[in-house]
Amino acid sequence: MKTTLDISDDLLLRAKKAARQQGVTIRSLVETGLSLALQQPAKKCVVKPVTFRGKGRQPEFKNATWEKMRDSIYGFD
Repeated sequence: MKTTLDISDDLLLRAKKAARQQGVTIRSLVETGLSLALQQPAKKCVVKPVTFRGKGRQPEFKNATWEKMRDSIYGFD
């Protein structure tokens, strides 16, 4: 089955290098990695809430939607 994955540039470069060194294809490397990851039970991640003693959002974002804040962060204005 074909699919598309978005992975970081750094991870892809490292994967390509590892595949070359091992003499295998990226596909083979990814399939092996997925198989190994699925053999192990998933680790639960505990996230500790982070709070700040501020006065809330900046005035320009006081009543903004998450989409507006995200777009501003990533420069999609």
